Amino acid sequence: MRLTPIALSVAIALATMASAGHGQRPDAQIDPQSLALLQQGETLTASGEYDAAVDALETALVVDPRNRAAYSAMAKVAQAQKLPGKAIKLYSEALTLEPNDLGALAGQGEALVQRGAVARAKRNLDRIKTLCDTPCPQATTLAAVIAKGPPTEVMTAQAPATKIPETDD
Repeated sequence: MRLTPIALSVAIALATMASAGHGQRPDAQIDPQSLALLQQGETLTASGEYDAAVDALETALVVDPRNRAAYSAMAKVAQAQKLPGKAIKLYSEALTLEPNDLGALAGQGEALVQRGAVARAKRNLDRIKTLCDTPCPQATTLAAVIAKGPPTEVMTAQAPATKIPETDD
């Protein structure tokens, strides 16, 4: 009985401290050093220095693995390097952290089209349209990429091979 008021006070204090962190947006808790490295990586990407950009972005993820913008930025670098499979995986990592990230959904859809998986890209487009009340730029951009279709080298690689008739020599 004598310890009940103390235990109750401690329980209230712990409950108050635990709920304080839940009121913030997930991105508001990203380490500032990780955000600075993300900015550096985006600058390097814009100047075409992809290897240095990947190094900066990977370091940003080591500093804070919850930095989903760094995953998306690395995926953009992979797309620029014509590595759509890697980009799809990186966008999936970003979507694991925030399943309703419109930018990651659109980017993943573009990478899927670049890879030739138009049906999966259309599913991403449908999800974006579901999340947006009004027409959003991500949906418009992805719809245009889907309408354009995959690159020709992907289409020729996916075309069934024609059988060459055998001859007796």
